[in-house]
Amino acid sequence: MNNSELHYLLALHSVEGLGPTRIKKLFDYFGDFQAIWSASLSEFTQFRLPEKLLQNLKNAKSSVDPDVYFEKLEKSGIKVITIFDENYPSSLREIHGAPIIIYYKGIIDSEVLERCFGVVGTRMPTGYGRLVTEKLTRGLVEAGLTIVSGLARGVDTVAHSTTIEAGGKTLAVLGGGLNQIFPSENLHLAEKIANGFGAILTEFPPSYPHLAGNFPARNRIIAGLSKGVLVTEAAEDSGSLITARLAIEQGREVFAVPGPITSSMSAGTSALLKDGAKLVSSVADILEELGIKSGPVIKTSNLNLGREEKEILELIKDESRHVDEIARSLKKPISEISGVLLKLEIMGVAKNLGGGSYIKG
Repeated sequence: MNNSELHYLLALHSVEGLGPTRIKKLFDYFGDFQAIWSASLSEFTQFRLPEKLLQNLKNAKSSVDPDVYFEKLEKSGIKVITIFDENYPSSLREIHGAPIIIYYKGIIDSEVLERCFGVVGTRMPTGYGRLVTEKLTRGLVEAGLTIVSGLARGVDTVAHSTTIEAGGKTLAVLGGGLNQIFPSENLHLAEKIANGFGAILTEFPPSYPHLAGNFPARNRIIAGLSKGVLVTEAAEDSGSLITARLAIEQGREVFAVPGPITSSMSAGTSALLKDGAKLVSSVADILEELGIKSGPVIKTSNLNLGREEKEILELIKDESRHVDEIARSLKKPISEISGVLLKLEIMGVAKNLGGGSYIKG
């Protein structure tokens, strides 16, 4: 596609209500995007477009200069890939209703795209949910996978942050335009992703609001980009279950982590497992299914641990324990146990869940 046509496509895409399906129908009829932009409103009557959309189109034609609009995008650092481009993600091209345009900041190349894997879950993870998300995400990154998620609070944020900490690549798919990051507290995280750790991307024009109704559409892109999708923790009504179901519809593998049956935050993953999702107890379960060799694993047997350190790890190997409980069990001062736990955390074999609780990591 030449630059002129791209400018007209972007201008048309900025018109509210003129989505990919309608744009495709118009393109099939008019033959190019400049012709669509130049057409009189009377020429659109056969398409039975809503009156509001016709008014939006009329307003855009009188207020938007396609060339100026494109220049503003460039100056803001926003790049685009269209479905007409060779570098459009092949896995995304396969899905029903593939986005006609992807707006992004950062780097989207074949190396980033070829091994994408989705990690999603609840916006309100428990300590257990955070732990398994961090542990499994780190293992996936070590195996060379690009982590795809939605930049939402909770599991999504943990997945993106863990990927960055592990030196991997991540794609954050938004439910609105790039001019306003949502949620706002993840602005710094989004900037970090775009500046060397992957890309933030969306199918929505730059100033499009982040509306609740946008997120199912966002979720289909997460699933579409990914070889498989992992749900680490989710309630019965979690939006991450939409991503999982879309992944199934798109022929992707779906994985779920079992959780405590007493926790409402495990109801969603339990339902997925009943419906045939693959149970995950370690990253090896995912990598084996995908045919990927697992990354390095820290084995405590290879570490030079003292008696007290081994005793603490034994206490926290299966469930989290509070530092007070550990101190009582070992009949040691809390200050001494806290020091050992800090050392184990630095070594990467213990995890601080917050509030003084620890588990083997």
